[in-house]
Amino acid sequence: MQFVSGSVSQTNLAVPGRSTKTFMSEGRWEQALSENPDFILIQFGHNDSHAPDKPEATDAKADYRQYLRRYIREARAIDATPILITPMVRRAFDATNRIVESMSPRGRPLETYARAMKDVAGQENVSVIDLYASSRALAEKIGAQASADLASTAGDITHFNEDGARSMVKLVIAELFDAEPRLAQFLVQL
Repeated sequence: MQFVSGSVSQTNLAVPGRSTKTFMSEGRWEQALSENPDFILIQFGHNDSHAPDKPEATDAKADYRQYLRRYIREARAIDATPILITPMVRRAFDATNRIVESMSPRGRPLETYARAMKDVAGQENVSVIDLYASSRALAEKIGAQASADLASTAGDITHFNEDGARSMVKLVIAELFDAEPRLAQFLVQL
């Protein structure tokens, strides 16, 4: 399925396992800026929420926010428009088929990273897509079994197969129309 129309050039520099900290320290952010984009979609949180002893971990109340502000500042410095996207929910359900906050071993609640990103977006006057909320609503609507069917491997509550990834893209696109109206002409209505 095509999500953009017209003559749009897209570059995906995402790499699994990276956080706001490691994406920068590995030079990947510098590479993203060197592409001279008009818009930059920035989505982090899952790996930032890992246990504090992990090299990718950040604190939602401190350095995670500082890194997000740096991404915003440096994107604006090259005249790119940053758009933040909160992490999607981990698909852990309780007995009533509702999402429960989960975390990696000794990690931190992912929802705190979604909230922190929304706070930074408000303070910095940056558009934010609340994928945490929309993915939670979708997961609860379709239920635990259908959510499990979207996993990259059995029992994985974080990563997606192709159908799951498309579901997340559709959620982002749906909010992108409002988050950045200048992109509407390039987006396919879903």
